[in-house]
Amino acid sequence: MARPPFAPNASAVPSMPPAPGAMRPGIPPQTRVPGLPDTAERRTLVVGRGISVQGTINDAERLVVEGKVEANLIHAAELSVIDGGIFKGEIEVEEAEIAGIIDGVVTARTSLIVRATGRVLGKARCRRLQVEDGGQITGQIEMLNDAPPAASPAPAPIATTGSQSPLDIGRPDVPASEV
Repeated sequence: MARPPFAPNASAVPSMPPAPGAMRPGIPPQTRVPGLPDTAERRTLVVGRGISVQGTINDAERLVVEGKVEANLIHAAELSVIDGGIFKGEIEVEEAEIAGIIDGVVTARTSLIVRATGRVLGKARCRRLQVEDGGQITGQIEMLNDAPPAASPAPAPIATTGSQSPLDIGRPDVPASEV
């Protein structure tokens, strides 16, 4: 039996959508990336189920993939690949949550979360990594850090005696008595 499209009580007050950042049952709280607008205010591109997009994506702060995307997206704030969604290409974001498939290179400057149904094929670069039981990463993982790479220490000088130079050590034509 089908429900009528509207509630029969005409005096009922229509419900208002929850305020941005408000807790909603069954939906995890939205994260806030410092320096960027709240999630509700971000420029969001949603590629729905059954939709396929190819090309370059510019100016999207948040990308939600439920269908299939083949693109390069650089410098977004957030990526969500929903279970059943596929992203192919290279992407650099602050935070990424993968419940579908990423085939390519994903760089998450803050955190990368691979859900139980998620798969990352290729290269994953991130500062923090969380993989749920069942989540998969096939390829390379590179952990980012805040500190610049440490310079390798200079080799210690070789002690010599007499007039022998360090280049003479181990040479067959220099007698061992001169060492």
